[in-house]
Amino acid sequence: MIYWQIFMAFFIPGILGYGGGPASIPLIENEVVGNYGWMSRQEFSEVLAVGNSLPGPIATKLAAYIGYTEGGVIGSLVALFASVAPSIILMLVLMAVLLKYKDKPQVKNISSIVRPIIAVLLGVMTYQFAKDSFIGLGPVYTIILLIGSYVMLERLKWHPALVIVIALAVGAVTGI
Repeated sequence: MIYWQIFMAFFIPGILGYGGGPASIPLIENEVVGNYGWMSRQEFSEVLAVGNSLPGPIATKLAAYIGYTEGGVIGSLVALFASVAPSIILMLVLMAVLLKYKDKPQVKNISSIVRPIIAVLLGVMTYQFAKDSFIGLGPVYTIILLIGSYVMLERLKWHPALVIVIALAVGAVTGI
């Protein structure tokens, strides 16, 4: 039963997450945190942060880790397959349709319609993470973390992995 749940937890976001990994992150979070309760939102945000520091698609990294924690090696393989299967299936099925109708304006406008939806989903997830941080760490640490991360990422142009390692080190030293 756990393997079926793992499969569904990553197959459904794979189907609905048009736009790649970033678009499916809120959907994966909903399944893993909300639907199955395998981890808290805080744990999910930590796994997401570490996963973002590694190379490769984020959805498969989340699938491999969460599948492994819930079902071992087989669970990891099931989650990985479930996360890529919708893309493979849809790509094969829709390829013929898109080639047939590629010059129609409706097909050309799909991306412009979907992008705002993805932006809202990512915004809602960011808001929830910030709210949880304010509650868990307090406003002072959260603001310091946000400003420090912004400066390191946008002004100093440091690699996100380095910023995450620094944040983890600060959290370990300060005990937050």
